[in-house]
Amino acid sequence: MATKARKCSASPDADIQPFDERQTQVEEALFGSPPLASALVVEDETGDIVGLAAYSFLWPSAGSTHSLFLEELYVRDTLRRQGIGAQLMSELRGIATARPSCTRLEWMTDRVNSDARTFYQSLGFEEDNEKIVYRTGTSTT
Repeated sequence: MATKARKCSASPDADIQPFDERQTQVEEALFGSPPLASALVVEDETGDIVGLAAYSFLWPSAGSTHSLFLEELYVRDTLRRQGIGAQLMSELRGIATARPSCTRLEWMTDRVNSDARTFYQSLGFEEDNEKIVYRTGTSTT
């Protein structure tokens, strides 16, 4: 569990930005608002959830800004290609833009998910081949 950061001296190689600014950003990332995870929900006229975008804000240790990370984008199969996914992506971009020090919106999809890849490309997004994703289960067996 995180605890409130205490004041410590800046290292001589801290040339990213002034130490006090970095400390403030760390405190905001760990103790600020919004909560750890959030979601945008789209309901139909009966109140059933037909679309969802689950996201959180990430703060990379090597940088002084953070990003909105889209964990899951879902639109009910029968309602796809009707603009719901595009609307959710637009809303996410707006949330990221409105948050101070949030400089990017990031997400992943499986290489074999051609429908998702085509959808993101139709919105004008390009694939980023610079990152390699590592994944492991939490089971020790």
